[in-house]
Order: sequence, then C-alpha cells, then structure tokens
Amino acid sequence: MKSAVIVFPASNCDRDAKTALTQMTGKAPAMVWHQDKELPDVDLVVLPGGFSYGDYLRCGAMANQSGIMGAIKAHADKGGAVLGICNGFQVLTESHLLPGALMRNAGLKFVCKPVELTVEESQSAFTRGYEKGQTVTFPVAHGEGNYVADEATLDRLEGEGRVVFRYQANPNGSARDIAGILSEKRNVLGLMPHPERVVDPATGGTDGRALFKSLIETLS
Repeated sequence: MKSAVIVFPASNCDRDAKTALTQMTGKAPAMVWHQDKELPDVDLVVLPGGFSYGDYLRCGAMANQSGIMGAIKAHADKGGAVLGICNGFQVLTESHLLPGALMRNAGLKFVCKPVELTVEESQSAFTRGYEKGQTVTFPVAHGEGNYVADEATLDRLEGEGRVVFRYQANPNGSARDIAGILSEKRNVLGLMPHPERVVDPATGGTDGRALFKSLIETLS
C-alpha cells in the first residue's frame, strides 16, 4: 500500500501518522506539502491531526483552501482512500467530502485522554480487522470535536451503516455519540480519536493497528 500524509502549517500529528504507516507498511509515506498541486501515485491519503493554520476562522476552513485539496477531492472521487484524523476530520467536513461539522466541545474545554469506542461498522476498508460491537481504546485531543448534523443526515448515516465508531462515554457532546463516519462511497473516513497513536505498545496500546492493517489488506 502506497500512502501520503499531508502537511499543513501547524500540523502536529503528521509525524505520528508517518511513524504509524512506516511501522505498519514497512515503507515511509510521501510527505506532501499543503500547497503542492498534485499527489504522488498513492492508494491512501492521510489528513493528520493538529491545528492547521492555528485553527483560525473555523477549524479546517483555511486548510480547505490549500492547493492540495483539489487533488485530494479528485483522488476521493476516483474511489481512492482518504483518512482524516482529528483536524483532518474537520478539514474533510469543511471540504464537503464528509457531511456535518465539528463544533466546540460541549464542555467548552480541550479534552485530552484515552476514550473507549464501540466499533459500529466492520464492513469497510478501514475496519475489516475489527469485530462489530468490539470495544477499542483510542486517545482524543481536541477542543472542537462535537460532531453536528441535521436529523435527516444523522438518520442517513445510521441507516447506511456509515457511523463507524461511537463513543461509549461522550467526551464532547457529539450527536448520537458519533466518533467517526464514512463517506457515501465508503472510501473516506473521518474520526476525531487518534488510531495512529495506538499502533505501538510503547505509546500506550495497539488498538489502532487493525485500522491500518485493514487498509493494507484492502489496498495492497
């Protein structure tokens, strides 16, 4: 599986994503600067966590104007896999590659801790390594992780099996405890928790390994 990680100004999880992908695939991903106009020939594009452009305006809004976004949208339109983690999820909603929006946490405080999630959908390229209903623990680190959408959109996400992860104890007020969703084509995943931080037991766990293994098996 060939992969790329997008580097925005103030990304701070791009290296985490690079380390996880290198460890899981045995080869380093391409690190693509946000103002590049083209992607290399890759199967997976990762939009990492962090604070792109300092989270000015709305989180992810300025990153959506970056030169690389046109190539990412074209990659997704062709069925290419895109994974947006934390700030990357915010960018995906701003670009309308995923529906809804990420708002300020209900408690108005930055949340940084491990959280337990329920795997709601195991029939996707991202989650085939998990069992439906399985509990996994990923860390979160965000101030704007409160997922919101209108009721019709939420019902459609639920009905189409596009809610992939759900919080067991909601840390941010997210609608219906949603932690991660798929696009209509099921090739774009956005989630607020960080699977790339739980790939190596030395960093606190390995529950994220199955996500990357699922992608490797599907895309290789």
